[in-house]
Amino acid sequence: MPLARIDLAVGKSASFRKTIGDIVYNAMVDILKAPKDDRFQVISEHLASDFVFDPHFFGIERSADCVFIQLTLVGGRTLDQKRGFYKQVADELHAQLGMRREDVFINLVPVAAEDWSFGNGEASLAKSA
Repeated sequence: MPLARIDLAVGKSASFRKTIGDIVYNAMVDILKAPKDDRFQVISEHLASDFVFDPHFFGIERSADCVFIQLTLVGGRTLDQKRGFYKQVADELHAQLGMRREDVFINLVPVAAEDWSFGNGEASLAKSA
């Protein structure tokens, strides 16, 4: 049930942004085992003055093409799944868009199943009492 937020500097084409979304979605399904068609994404572009990051943090040299990918998802994924997700996204962004792996910043935010409402004012994933 991930909600993906993908942030990048302004200036990339619609096709570039769509490809990033496709790559993230495919890795969610393949590695994190999100249900097929569970695709909720917000892809936002920002002016350089509003897209702030340290270009050297942790000794990783980032460029102006850095992208932030944040997934809010139901907790419980294993460390191996998380590592596999990070790797697949970075590898595919590199292969399909020529992005530098150093420019792929990913953050996973686990939440409880009852923290989701997909509509109708209901706790969609909460078990009935």
